[in-house]
Amino acid sequence: MLEIRECGSADVPGAAAVWNEVVREGRAFPQTEELTESAARGFFAAQDFTAAAVEDGRVLGMYILHPNNVGRCGHQANASYAVASAARGRGVGEALVRHSLDKARELGYRLLIFNAVVEDNTRAIALYEKLGFKRIGRVPGGFVGPDGERDTVLFYYQL
Repeated sequence: MLEIRECGSADVPGAAAVWNEVVREGRAFPQTEELTESAARGFFAAQDFTAAAVEDGRVLGMYILHPNNVGRCGHQANASYAVASAARGRGVGEALVRHSLDKARELGYRLLIFNAVVEDNTRAIALYEKLGFKRIGRVPGGFVGPDGERDTVLFYYQL
């Protein structure tokens, strides 16, 4: 049974491994450097919330939730999701996104905004649209991956 919970100290190595797998793939995250365990502890702790999706003691996915902006735009949240390649297609990503929507509401956010969903991340795009996210724009060449530039798509969800 999949459990989505706050990423605790014991979850950090697994969450960092999942995060780093997505970074290495170079197809979804803007980051180019992997996180050491020490850096992951600091990075995850600096977020408003970091979640781990755990099944049978193994971290299968995770997300970070934090402000998208500050001050008069501080009611906007942003999130990043990572699912281990071995767990993709099993509903882990959907469980993480649904959990993040509830957590963002709980933290007082009014919008969840995705600034840079890579256009060929079709599974993520289909999931966001299924859950009611609104597509609001496209940035030509907004992402540089291993195969060159690709457009990014912007989404928002009113909480």
